[in-house]
Amino acid sequence: MKNYGFIRVAAAVPSVRVADVAFNVQQMITSLRQADAAQASLVVFPELGVTSYSCGDLFGQNLLVEEAEKGLRAIITASKDCSTAAVVGVPVRIRGKLYNCAAVIRRGILHGLVPKIYIPNYNEFYEARWFASGADFLEAECISFAGYDVLITPNQLFRLGEATIGVEICEDLWAPIPPSSFHTLAGADIMVNLSASDEVLMKPYYRKRLIANKTSRTGCAYVFCSCGYGESTQDVVFSGTSLIFENGTLLAEGERFSMEPTMILSDVDIQKVHTLRQKDNTFAVVTPDGACTAEYAKLYSIVEMGEAAETNFEKTFYRYVEPHPFVPAGDNDEIGRRASEITSIQVMGLAKRLQHVGCKTAVIGISGGLDSTLALLVTVLAFDKLGWAREHILGITMPGFGTTGRTHSNAVDLMKALGITAREISIVPAVNQHFADIGQDPATHDVTYENSQARERMQILMDIANKENGMVVGTGDLSELALGWATYNGDHMSMYGVNAGVPKTLVKYLVRWAALNKFSSGSTERSVKDILLDIVDTPISPELTPADKEGNIAQKTEDIVGPYELHDFFLYHFFRFGCNPSKVLFLAKKAFLGKESDSNVFVGPEGTARQYTEDDLKKWLKKFYWRFFSQQFKRSCLPDGPKVGSVSLSPRGDWRMPSDAVSALWIDDME
Repeated sequence: MKNYGFIRVAAAVPSVRVADVAFNVQQMITSLRQADAAQASLVVFPELGVTSYSCGDLFGQNLLVEEAEKGLRAIITASKDCSTAAVVGVPVRIRGKLYNCAAVIRRGILHGLVPKIYIPNYNEFYEARWFASGADFLEAECISFAGYDVLITPNQLFRLGEATIGVEICEDLWAPIPPSSFHTLAGADIMVNLSASDEVLMKPYYRKRLIANKTSRTGCAYVFCSCGYGESTQDVVFSGTSLIFENGTLLAEGERFSMEPTMILSDVDIQKVHTLRQKDNTFAVVTPDGACTAEYAKLYSIVEMGEAAETNFEKTFYRYVEPHPFVPAGDNDEIGRRASEITSIQVMGLAKRLQHVGCKTAVIGISGGLDSTLALLVTVLAFDKLGWAREHILGITMPGFGTTGRTHSNAVDLMKALGITAREISIVPAVNQHFADIGQDPATHDVTYENSQARERMQILMDIANKENGMVVGTGDLSELALGWATYNGDHMSMYGVNAGVPKTLVKYLVRWAALNKFSSGSTERSVKDILLDIVDTPISPELTPADKEGNIAQKTEDIVGPYELHDFFLYHFFRFGCNPSKVLFLAKKAFLGKESDSNVFVGPEGTARQYTEDDLKKWLKKFYWRFFSQQFKRSCLPDGPKVGSVSLSPRGDWRMPSDAVSALWIDDME
């Protein structure tokens, strides 16, 4: 079974009884076997789960400490027939001191003991009354425990398949410089935390922010598991919090305040973690004097635990795959903040360029399509921000052989409604003359027929910009750049491309958002809102070939190059995480074919249900790679334009690729 770089992890919160070792051990064994049945490679239990955390001065009783060691031995024995590694909380006595430890177990072997370093002794916590700090073992020591000779030290990492696991315990995470900072610099890509985090008002939100921040800065996954029902409620309450994060994103969260045992599972993308770290040279060089992560690795013992569990990710996938990764998600307020932020970046980029060039005229081709509409809205907002009159925005509509009445009227009405200066220049006479000059048959609707129109339009825009002392604002978007769906030296060119960092799915979303939130009123016969919403609903087309008999758009871009929502999905995973084509296809199937927990359709932000077959996905993925590689020459000479999100194809910014690179490896991997 192919793992696609994923590993399945779990956080289990069993029921406990205070100081009832036999009961607690049996509960953990049951959870371990459930995790194994779910094909998890790793399961994490709460802090001091063998005894329960809230034993208080009972930790000073020989009987409890001795029974805890026997209980751990029982868990080790039970793990012999399990592929799942378990991290279990247990007290360990060494030379007259008691240590709060995590025991790492797999297949009947105790692989290591990791002691807690930071021992809280404030407010409701009195751990220093019973436990010593694991800092005593910064230099590893071999001890005999539960029938095994085993290392005890915080400075050890556990390798499981492609994953390297580090361990910290509860308060360690809350310290100014948590042990996990050093563990991740030494190579840990999954951190686990056995916790006894009690509940007070607002603490759950802070806890999430803490872990999200930790995983963002250290580029790791994090499995957090805290004590739950059955712990003493004499003075505090434990809710059984369980969380799985990856690179700042919450993957799974367990039910809090449950009176029954809980377990959460998630499939962590180790390959993604490795790729992002590889790209981030700040992670590799961590001190001003140039010390690198390799220096930290020398301080750690590496414990090999074998290959990860055999996991059928094709059958069951414990991870949500967002079909539209570029489109803002969340509640209305969050969506509004993100959409506003994106347009603000575009507006500020254009405003700066206009001021720098020293011209107060912007020239823009208005087609009645999505891209030119977003570019026009950004230009209007930039002029408003600068305090310049909108009359100095010169919108040119240039009808050609394929222009339909719908797009033409939307272009004209939008310019009027926004109060800009509008002009109309038909390209038909000039293009016909050009056809005659080069010997092109107008009845032959080939690439020459189409590109001649695009280049004529750009010539008009550039010449008017010269005449009016203005600047041509580009309209092409990120998706078109990825696919090379632009005429070289035609719509490919401009003096500043405001949409260069905005993929098509986001363009459509932003225009709709602007209609409902920025331009929802107007005094003209057709409101800006109504025009924008009609543009959103218009099929995407360059309109370079004649309309059908009913005057409707005949040339639909997505029929030719494929659905933009798929290409944006492919682009995101290819560019952002360096995914192999086979992995991109796997993820696409999870996103667009439905999952066990979902219906077989995905309802996008426009309210349209979409569904694709596996053959569809393969067809368009192959098209994506072929076009992406073959069209790099267009991206190598892009005009300036602002980066908006995490994906940018500017040759001066995020993407430097030879124009003659070969796509064979990627096509072969997909097939």
